[in-house]
Amino acid sequence: MSPDKTSPEKQSPETMSVFSPKLAKRFDALVEKYPVKRSALIPMLLYAQDEVGYLSDAVIAEVAQRIGITQLEVRNVATYYSMLRFKPAGKFNIQVCTNISCMLRGAYEVYERFQEELGVGPKGVTPDGIFSLEEVECIGACCWAPAIQVNYEFHDELKPDLVPGIVSGYRGKALALKNGPSSPGPKTKGKANNA
Repeated sequence: MSPDKTSPEKQSPETMSVFSPKLAKRFDALVEKYPVKRSALIPMLLYAQDEVGYLSDAVIAEVAQRIGITQLEVRNVATYYSMLRFKPAGKFNIQVCTNISCMLRGAYEVYERFQEELGVGPKGVTPDGIFSLEEVECIGACCWAPAIQVNYEFHDELKPDLVPGIVSGYRGKALALKNGPSSPGPKTKGKANNA
């Protein structure tokens, strides 16, 4: 039986195709940065998820090979962290913080309004693949509760009536990305922008 040349286990880091050349180069730099290669695991998984969208079997295999551990070891670490996904998320992943500060200031009402607007439940993805929704623990915006994070953009001091505008803004951004040059996402940060 001849070895499968496309299998991540049979490839060298220089010939792997799961990641872009730019990300592969970043991984090489990360591995060199740490005295123990395994220390690069979490950053590699986060960067991989940003590029691919989730931790697929191919992603896990390549990361394991790059740092010299088993795929099972990668999965064991990855399953510990709630911010790492094993299924595709929407183009815009909406994370609603429901930790104590946000909860006391109406996070569940905001979360429920997102579910109504998007027509999905917890950990759901809209049929068009634009949005995914999840409830998360603290996102570090307690002073401006309730808060959400959409990919890496924060929206704070939210009320349920602001949800349709946020959804509409990101739908517009998805359309702009599909049709041409990108535009910034909607801004709801701070009281001045919530009007």
